[in-house]
Amino acid sequence: MGTGIGRGTGRLAQALLAGAALVIGGCATVQTTAPGAIGVERKQTMLVSEADVEQGAVAAYAKEVDQARGQGRLNADAALLARVHRISERLIRQTAVFRADAPGWKWEVNVQSNPELNAYCMPGGKIMVYSGLVEKLSLSDAELSAVIGHEMAHALREHTRERVSRAYAQNLLIVGVATVVGLGDVADLASQVADVTFGLPHSRQQESEADVIGLELMARAGYDPHAALSLWQKMSAAEGQGTPQWLSTHPSSSTRISDLEARIPVVEPLYQAARH
Repeated sequence: MGTGIGRGTGRLAQALLAGAALVIGGCATVQTTAPGAIGVERKQTMLVSEADVEQGAVAAYAKEVDQARGQGRLNADAALLARVHRISERLIRQTAVFRADAPGWKWEVNVQSNPELNAYCMPGGKIMVYSGLVEKLSLSDAELSAVIGHEMAHALREHTRERVSRAYAQNLLIVGVATVVGLGDVADLASQVADVTFGLPHSRQQESEADVIGLELMARAGYDPHAALSLWQKMSAAEGQGTPQWLSTHPSSSTRISDLEARIPVVEPLYQAARH
């Protein structure tokens, strides 16, 4: 005769197996972007849907915008806002090279008065640039395009969705099917998107993809791709002076500068074509 513990353990195991089957069945291996001239072709395994993650991003971004507005820090510098909008719009027009649907996203572009050296683009095209990044590093338009293009590349490649998917998979192994219940819940996904955006660094692979896709976007938009090198030289010099926490686990500045420099011959013709 089996004990109550044995029966309970068996039921738990069955539940975990059922949950695992549900999760695995929902997985999709996708190519989120076309390779572009730069040649990014890695496929990604996704556990949550694009629509669900975007819905969570809308909620997370709205919370950040409302908080900044309430503190009088949203779009307080009209000239900087206009500048960020102008650069972003030029870059957005080039996103069709990587995703045909991207120019039609519900893009939002805002500037937050914040001394931190930071910027982000949440899923679906929700852009925020911190004033400290532009002011402390004295960014040119081309350097700022490198920042915004890099962040847009994370959204195009759905890196947040990929990281949320990994987190759900890891949580399933730790706590079982309880995590599955939360899949698709807007509040839960908004929290996950916020955690990924503000607390957890992108992987080095994701950062490298964002670097090179951003490089191509800025070149196609008519911004000198060499500015990506000077941007990261400035970021390297600023380490320890309010540099965002995520920079510490990015590829080292010297590595990413050499990687970007090696790609410039690929995108230089695109830049020259955009200028004429």
